[in-house]
Amino acid sequence: MDKPVIEVTETPSAADLETIAHNLSAFNDSAVGPADRRPLAAFVRVDGELVAGLSGYTGWGWLYVQLLWIAETQRGRGLARQLLAAAEAEAMVRGCHGAYIDTFSPQALHVYQQAGYTVFGTLPEFPRGHTRSFLSKALA
Repeated sequence: MDKPVIEVTETPSAADLETIAHNLSAFNDSAVGPADRRPLAAFVRVDGELVAGLSGYTGWGWLYVQLLWIAETQRGRGLARQLLAAAEAEAMVRGCHGAYIDTFSPQALHVYQQAGYTVFGTLPEFPRGHTRSFLSKALA
């Protein structure tokens, strides 16, 4: 039997990444059932121009917000809370019972807490000089 060889790269092939994703998904499906993972996005446009957006996915009954961006000129208008509410509403239509998000921005942390999210964990010095907070919210 050949000795396993570990390869580290910053340029993985699409085929290798697909193999990992496919096999992990198959394992998870057999262990806990299918994820029913589906993309979810919400956008705000002014005169056709994208000024804010949220991107994430739903799976296993949860909404995960990966990205939430508000143009600097649009900040302070409540758009982040509106985008979160829109995504949460769609997630509930999809049968989700919870949502989660993470951030290292103190401003975003405050917004998420005002939107009903609570911190369930932190990771100090990620990135260095900051603390990454992980938040969740029950969806009713």
